[in-house]
Amino acid sequence: MRFPVLAVAVAVLGLPASASAQKPNFFLTSVGPGNGADLGGLEGADRHCAELAKAAGMTGMTWHAYLSAVAANGKPAVNARDRIGKGPWYNAVGVMIAKDLDELHSEASKAGKEGSVTEKGAKVNGRGDTPNTHDILTGSRMDGTVATDSVDTTCRNWTSRAEGAAWVGHHDRQGGGANPTSWNSAHPSRGCSQDNLRASGGAGLFYCFAI
Repeated sequence: MRFPVLAVAVAVLGLPASASAQKPNFFLTSVGPGNGADLGGLEGADRHCAELAKAAGMTGMTWHAYLSAVAANGKPAVNARDRIGKGPWYNAVGVMIAKDLDELHSEASKAGKEGSVTEKGAKVNGRGDTPNTHDILTGSRMDGTVATDSVDTTCRNWTSRAEGAAWVGHHDRQGGGANPTSWNSAHPSRGCSQDNLRASGGAGLFYCFAI
């Protein structure tokens, strides 16, 4: 009996089929745009995702940042979970992060330090590393809907590096805040500038998903 080359490689090397056959459609940005939480709005954040993906050879897909936005200037609120498709999602090293939206926003999600690698497949510093960059911009609640509060939660819909604050998650799923083990909704940042993000353990990084 003859077997396809891919099937033989999977069997002989002990690789999971997903690691060999699935195209990556999720990553944590290796770098932010460098302007704190001013990402140029959702459009600018999407563009940053696309540029990083292209540089890493992830072509032929439409990329969206996992970011929510509050209602403003006559425009409705935007939920991060509504921007990213329905899954499943695989990282740059072939690991399935979640099969669908429900799993992604549950304890079963593999969006942690091991799973939330960059577009290059590299791990991102977390708590205990120097520098700690585990605060990830989301503007979202744990269910992926826009976070609302008496204070700003999206740095003016990702256009401010001065006044405001941003709700962040912990990609390593540890630390402080209201939900310390949440990958997408742990606590507010100290501000919107690059220095303020850095001061609370961040670097202006965010998640990207292909739809």
